[in-house]
Amino acid sequence: MVCLGNICRSPLAEGIIKEKCKKKNLNWIIDSAGTVGCHVGIAPYDLSQQIALHNNIDISKQQCRKFIASDIESFNLIFVMDSSNYADVRKICGSKWKEEKVKFILNEVYPNQNKNLSDPWNGTEKDFEYVFDLLDKACDAIIAHYS
Repeated sequence: MVCLGNICRSPLAEGIIKEKCKKKNLNWIIDSAGTVGCHVGIAPYDLSQQIALHNNIDISKQQCRKFIASDIESFNLIFVMDSSNYADVRKICGSKWKEEKVKFILNEVYPNQNKNLSDPWNGTEKDFEYVFDLLDKACDAIIAHYS
C-alpha cells in the first residue's frame, strides 16, 4: 500500500486489509510506505488513527517508511493511491520496475479506470471517512480477487 507520505491513505489501507486478512485467516504480508521520506518513523496522522479506531482498527503502532526500489521485488503486488504515486514508484524502482505488480487500488472497485484516491491530508473528518469507506471496499475486492 503506497501513498505520498505514508501517514493518511496507505496506513489506513494497511490497517483495513490486515484486519480483513486476520478475520479470513489469510497469512498475507502487508505493509505500507510513502514515496517521500518526510515522515519516516512517525505514526499515522491523527485523523487516520481516529477513523481507523472508529472502525475498530488500531493503526497507532504503524511507523511511516519510505518506499524503496527493492520493495518491487519483496512484494507480489503494490497498490498505489493515485497517478502521482504510480509515477513516483516507477521512478524509484528504475530498472527494477515491474508494471504487472503495481496497481491502482481503486481499480479493484472501478476496473481499468485508474481513478485517483484523493489525499485527505489537512481535510476534515468527513474527508477521512470518505477515504476509509473507499479503501474498505477496495480491500474487500482485493481479498475476493486474490485469495
